[in-house]
Amino acid sequence: MEWRPWYPARRPGSLWRRGSASSVDTGAGATVAALREARLLGSDLRGGLHGSGGTAAARRIRRLLDADAVVLADLEGPAAQHGSLPPGSEAGALLDEVYARGEALRQPPLCAAPLLVADELAGCVIAAGEVAAEDLSEVAGLVAEALDHAELSGARARIAAADLRTLRAQISPHFLHNALAVIAAHIRSDPTRARGLLTDFADYLRYSFSTKGDYATVAAELQAIQTYLELQSARFDDRLEITVRMAPEILPVAIPFLVVQPIVENAVRHGLEKKAGRGHIGVSGYGEGTMCVIEIEDDGVGMDPELARAILAGSGPRSKGVGLANVDQRLRTVYGQEFGLLIETAPDHGTRVEARVPRYRRGVVAQ
Repeated sequence: MEWRPWYPARRPGSLWRRGSASSVDTGAGATVAALREARLLGSDLRGGLHGSGGTAAARRIRRLLDADAVVLADLEGPAAQHGSLPPGSEAGALLDEVYARGEALRQPPLCAAPLLVADELAGCVIAAGEVAAEDLSEVAGLVAEALDHAELSGARARIAAADLRTLRAQISPHFLHNALAVIAAHIRSDPTRARGLLTDFADYLRYSFSTKGDYATVAAELQAIQTYLELQSARFDDRLEITVRMAPEILPVAIPFLVVQPIVENAVRHGLEKKAGRGHIGVSGYGEGTMCVIEIEDDGVGMDPELARAILAGSGPRSKGVGLANVDQRLRTVYGQEFGLLIETAPDHGTRVEARVPRYRRGVVAQ
């Protein structure tokens, strides 16, 4: 007598695994299991059908449907598969018919359902075995939603990257003119310092025109700041006092490219150029829990707080270089609307600008 395993009949909506009658989930347990599988399916398909999770998604669908095999296909053909289709099964012909009719079809031993992403045909799910067309259609709906979310997420990332490139720093013509004028003035009176300043200027331009990425470390930004301030110190005939204090733990933190230098330039141009006598700029940074805090403070002429608010809102005087509104917008683009610049100022009392950003954020990596 030949022994054959017996499997209980499945009820609509139940989840079970072949070979274990006790694994049938009912009621709340089945609902939770289905929700978990749907959530994990979305994670599998984050990279699309051809992504690294495509095979895992096919395996998960096979388990959900208790199918012999599952194939995920796009309009160009199979993209991921788990299990082997029965010999002689006409998967290609079934795909063509599903694409032509736009509905789920069953041609034993195969069943196929179209993937409609944003109401457009994007592919198909094929299952082998005793799988009902309506069940496969429900799973195809889950796959289509996961693919739609993946496309939207990718689009948001591309838009954010495009915004960063659009808002990326432009070197101030004012600074270029002044730096070259300072170097020219020292050529005869102090050739050695002129050569040093020219080297600093070249280093600053190299960093400013860098195309490696949208992010840099605090250490790299600090080096650019020091080069910039060295050039400005020569222009002020050493009337500019500079203090830089950076806690070592924040030096490797990645931040948007050229965020700090424009704030320092703003302090020089609008705070100290109009001040008689000596001026001071302090640049400091430290860690505060999961946050990286960078402060730029000057003892210049200051400004009206209402003007500062207008500048951050983009309704203040238009800057010819990278203004504070540009920096504020880039920080908000990267980290969210709860982040950005904080300005404390008053006429004749200097200005303090604070940038507070997360020390770690997914996707923010210096190159």
